[in-house]
Amino acid sequence: MRLGRLGAPPPPRVAAEAPPRPGSAPLARSPNSGGASIFCSSSWPSTSCCGGPRRGPGEQPPLPPRPQPPVAANGGGGADAKGRPRSPEPKLYSSNSSSRRLLFAAAMNEEYDVIVLGTGLTECILSGIMSVNGKKVLHMDRNAYYGGESASITPLEDLYKRFNLPGSPPESMGRGRDWNVDLIPKFLMANGQLVKMLLYTEVTRYLDFKVIEGSFVYKGGKIYKVPSTEAEALASSLMGLFEKRRFRKFLVYVANFDENDARTFEGVDPKKNTMRDVYKKFDLGQDVIDFTGHALALYRTDDYLDQPCQETINRIKLYSESLARYGKSPYLYPLYGLGELPQGFARLSAIYGGTYMLNKPIEEIVTENGKVVGVKSEGEVARCKQLICDPSYVPERVKKVGKVIRVICILSHPIRNTNDANSCQIIIPQNQVNRKSDIYVCMISSAHNVAAQGKYIAIVSTTVETSDPEKEIKPALELLEPIEQKFVIVSDLYAPTDLGRESQIFISRTYDATTHFETTCDDIKDIYKRMMGSEFDFEEMKRKKNDIYGEEDQQ
Repeated sequence: MRLGRLGAPPPPRVAAEAPPRPGSAPLARSPNSGGASIFCSSSWPSTSCCGGPRRGPGEQPPLPPRPQPPVAANGGGGADAKGRPRSPEPKLYSSNSSSRRLLFAAAMNEEYDVIVLGTGLTECILSGIMSVNGKKVLHMDRNAYYGGESASITPLEDLYKRFNLPGSPPESMGRGRDWNVDLIPKFLMANGQLVKMLLYTEVTRYLDFKVIEGSFVYKGGKIYKVPSTEAEALASSLMGLFEKRRFRKFLVYVANFDENDARTFEGVDPKKNTMRDVYKKFDLGQDVIDFTGHALALYRTDDYLDQPCQETINRIKLYSESLARYGKSPYLYPLYGLGELPQGFARLSAIYGGTYMLNKPIEEIVTENGKVVGVKSEGEVARCKQLICDPSYVPERVKKVGKVIRVICILSHPIRNTNDANSCQIIIPQNQVNRKSDIYVCMISSAHNVAAQGKYIAIVSTTVETSDPEKEIKPALELLEPIEQKFVIVSDLYAPTDLGRESQIFISRTYDATTHFETTCDDIKDIYKRMMGSEFDFEEMKRKKNDIYGEEDQQ
């Protein structure tokens, strides 16, 4: 399925057969990209930025296999997915060549409006926005791959090495290059902020999506389909007959609610009355409150109950509108993994003249009188007026605000009681397992080109509350049994102590345990406001020119 351009997306387009994953190709300067420069000392982990097929904005043919991009040490051309000759690729430079060193030195010897450190999704979106707005951007990463914390790891052998597991994956796991395993499990809300950003920037032309097949909630040791429409509410086994009727009335109220029309409030003041008041108005029981607040409004805790109800009602409306857009569930997922997202926005930045450097060690953030003036790397200083980075680059300017545990589980079967779905989300509300925060399960499979045929990847995540994080997620792991292989990550969560108003250093927040990108988008909008001095405006993200892929199709 490819998302449409601005306006209503086209109907979902599902590939009958998953396209094969191409081999990695070296990264080069993008041809005809408005002065874009991309330097790298490693192999490009995916083809979404430099080697994707030409696609017109309205095309809806069957999903083709991704073409192998030309690896052109001598400027060879190649052909796109339609067999048309592609513009010649420039000469590629090896990691130890004098030509590459000269390119790096020339790029480091300039002054930029913005330097971005780290290629996580937050940083790449902001880099793209700044470039579209005419800013001169230099984007560097100490890693040899895109994505940072939000990378997709491939091949599977690299995942084993990352977690220090002895030996190689067993033969039953299939080919290592068939795997693209996300380190941060998240889905996109079909009507949410990230999809809106993708549509406005037209980054959708580099990506393909599938609808997640189901959204489920945990109750009393079992999982149930989340009811989010009147018909589903009446058919759900989550509630008794009378509760169903009350919940249906609540959903009708939410659907009709318009914060600009007081006639739809029905005696509720959305800025004064709490969500607890609204639940009481409709006489909803605790189990219904649990899945409404946590599986529909997607809150992690119950703090929202005593806050004004307007935000919660709008969250439930977002869930319902996202569900209505494609059916099955309100969530989307990109083929080949979430690592495709930062690469798509990185390409957007490059098209508008952004310069990219991977595998570039960062030695120092240079400041004068408390304000950033540049970044030092390999003895050279690139000067800038503003800096964006993730917390790992400025540990002295962030504070620890918690921990999150994520467990990547490889399965040979779909999750029980999900109608054999090849993808789904399960939310375990805090009250169901006597916790203060929810537990999340994201499951995807070979249908999304992230696993070998017949394999599934389920990732469990939650905010850590005790000294034994793995014990905390036991209810979720029991839903997944039997588990073929587990990879456990316990990470610190960081938030900036320096908001950047004086230093002009703007630091992103660590990705939280939620299974959607709404909190990430809120962080992006907050950083934008502090940098630009004005509210975030989606109109500012509209791209003003085309890259070579798709340009001919629009003529």
